[in-house]
Amino acid sequence: MRQFASKEESDNTFLRGFLGRMLFSGDEVLKNVDVLSGGEKVRSYLSKLMLSKANVLLLDDPTNHLDLESITALNDALIDFKGSLVFTSHDHEFIQTIANHIVEVGHNGVIDRADTTYDEFMAHDVVKQQQTEIYK
Repeated sequence: MRQFASKEESDNTFLRGFLGRMLFSGDEVLKNVDVLSGGEKVRSYLSKLMLSKANVLLLDDPTNHLDLESITALNDALIDFKGSLVFTSHDHEFIQTIANHIVEVGHNGVIDRADTTYDEFMAHDVVKQQQTEIYK
């Protein structure tokens, strides 16, 4: 991770603290990537992205292959992320806690944006009607 951190963030204390928030502790921070489990690899890739100082993260179902503790750590880190997130997810709680703008791509590529939470979006009468039509 040191190679992806800025000069100020490349000291051991910062990196160990950062990796600790991503649930790597003790000697786990010294593991080679090729011996990590699937969930550990996802957490390490996400750590790399967050250290890269990107201003946009594009994530496709980022909570897949993560246990509850890892999802919580990811959720907290993404809430603190200063850039923009574009993500897809099937995890209702993750969407509700992270999303504050919903972008819906409808038929014929029509895009609609709502500055609302996911639950508020899903409670809207038009969305409820669309859901009813889909499941008929």
